Amino acid sequence: MSPEVVAHRGASTRRPEHTLAAYELALRQGADGLECDVRLTKDGHLVCLHDRTIDRTSGGSGVVSAMTLDELRRHDFGSWHGGEPAEVLTLEALLGLAADHGTRLFIETKHPVRYGSLVERTLAGQLDRHRVDVVMMSFSVFAVHRFKKLKPEVPTVLLYDRLWPKTRPRFADYAGPGVHLLRRHPDRGQGVYTWTADAPADIALCRERGVRFLATNNPDETRGHLADNLTPDQP
Repeated sequence: MSPEVVAHRGASTRRPEHTLAAYELALRQGADGLECDVRLTKDGHLVCLHDRTIDRTSGGSGVVSAMTLDELRRHDFGSWHGGEPAEVLTLEALLGLAADHGTRLFIETKHPVRYGSLVERTLAGQLDRHRVDVVMMSFSVFAVHRFKKLKPEVPTVLLYDRLWPKTRPRFADYAGPGVHLLRRHPDRGQGVYTWTADAPADIALCRERGVRFLATNNPDETRGHLADNLTPDQP
């Protein structure tokens, strides 16, 4: 089976990452799922931002956890990438977009953070208000564990960067190795979530290994490469 294509921070090569424009383009390009990172603001809102600060992806500066949502909304998160000016994207808004399109949303909670377990507890509470197909992810084994206790019905991914253990804890439904770990372990990959594959050789490797979810910054190009790698007897 071909991997499901997950738009990493949206179609983030073509549009500014974590903006509504990036996710809308990913949906138009036929992404099977959308991926986002979430951080908690000073006043308790989950926002879609990867970095600890807003310095790289906005016209301003500051630590996300020390700013309120209103303060974040004063900054432009689109122009840095050559896009239209864009407001910070809340998880609430992205959940609504995913629900409207019936698209699975992969949510990574960032750690370590100032507010610790409050990130997972806020996420669990927010999911109670939405009917969305969600997968929770984190590099923190503690974050995945505590979230699974809160929402046992929601699938979880334990992400791996430096090492890829042969076994994963029972509370993690999927392993989430980086594509560099897939290259390092030639006998593994079946059924995993792999990040972030953009190069044709890496995309082909994900297909050959039986990766289930393939995170990419280029959903349309990745789908094209997967189609090119099909043989007549493959689905």
